[in-house]
Amino acid sequence: MSAVASAHAAAALIDGRFVGDVRALVRDGVIAELLTGTPAQPGDTRLGLIVPGFVNAHSHAFHRLLRGRTHGDGGDFWVWREQMYGAAQALTPESYGALAEHVFTEMRDAGYTAVGEFHYVHHQTSGAPYAGHAMELALADAAVAAGIRLVLLDTCYLRGGVGQELSERQRRFGDGDVHAWLERWHALRGAIMADPGRRALVTVGAAVHSVRAVAPADLAVVGRELPADVPLHVHLSEQAAENEACLDAYGMTPTALLAEHGLLRPSLAAVHATHLTDHDIALLGQSRASIVMCPTTEADLGDGIGPAPELRAAGATLAIGSDQHAVIDPLEEIARLELDQRLRMRRRGIFTPAQLWHAGSAGGARALGLRSGVDAQGLPAAPTEPGLRVGDPFDAVELDPDTARTRGADPLQLPLVARAGDVTATIVAGTLTRKDAA
Repeated sequence: MSAVASAHAAAALIDGRFVGDVRALVRDGVIAELLTGTPAQPGDTRLGLIVPGFVNAHSHAFHRLLRGRTHGDGGDFWVWREQMYGAAQALTPESYGALAEHVFTEMRDAGYTAVGEFHYVHHQTSGAPYAGHAMELALADAAVAAGIRLVLLDTCYLRGGVGQELSERQRRFGDGDVHAWLERWHALRGAIMADPGRRALVTVGAAVHSVRAVAPADLAVVGRELPADVPLHVHLSEQAAENEACLDAYGMTPTALLAEHGLLRPSLAAVHATHLTDHDIALLGQSRASIVMCPTTEADLGDGIGPAPELRAAGATLAIGSDQHAVIDPLEEIARLELDQRLRMRRRGIFTPAQLWHAGSAGGARALGLRSGVDAQGLPAAPTEPGLRVGDPFDAVELDPDTARTRGADPLQLPLVARAGDVTATIVAGTLTRKDAA
């Protein structure tokens, strides 16, 4: 790893197009100036083709333990979930920290420069707390060691299902009640902010696991008491069975239930959003929520294909995530965002190349509260066109446009062609890691 004070790129994505001979001047890890059509200067870090760093807006690091181990069992999401609970039972702060560093390093080398970790393995298997946020700080330290930006989405998980208590294998996920979770959440955020070594790369967001795991009254407390500018994530309508249980219990869809209790807002990120009604889509669009699609996981678990173009047209912002890490490859997620919709809609060109780049970078940054710009409400705003921008952190990826896979492609269409193997370097907060030197 090496710090970058100035860099010269043969080409860079800026305002939705590739521009040649770009110099970036960097101060404290932030892009201070972008000069186009400018030759390299002595001392510049020399780069080839660069794009904004990809943002993994939905991760469960410990799910990586299941990669390549579940296919023979067949079944559906619910069968897979039991295996996932078994993996969660074995975690300790030490083992989780080591695993997360491995996973975060794999992400960084694949081109992710930031990750949102949807974290709910809080306590010991008995439900007793660890001292000093041990699980959470293990994840934070793993991200710092890997050199990736982390938004720790500390998750409220209180029920085992609609109207059900936590099972024995879920006990370590819960805090007892919503107020205890909020108290722990504030203390955790304070602990991260008080540590200069962590806060440079780590921030704390929030999540409610799902409407299965948090009761309506508790959703209302989160809506009232969590600061509105904090990124709030939720698994939403990933399974048809979740919708059916919510309708049976409350007479409304999960999306409508969130709206009822004040959680549909621009800082909300709905993960998956696979099985939605037209009214759900309208509600999410009107609220200007983010939608985090995880195409490789949704395919691996047989979840279905969500209405991504309809959500975008309604006003939501799209982002990507690797979720359970069957695949860690941002370019694969972006490509499948388009290709899965082609299968669903039976036509091509569902999204423009600029929209795909946007979903892979700026959309995810907005979902995680990492975008430096703000809108009229003072909330994170994603720019219309993707690209490097003055004032943003210098988080970038170098791609090789001349591999056997990418040679001859229009650079704008690389999301449909390139894969993680074509990433040659990543830059996070102005620190460069070349893959061959990692």
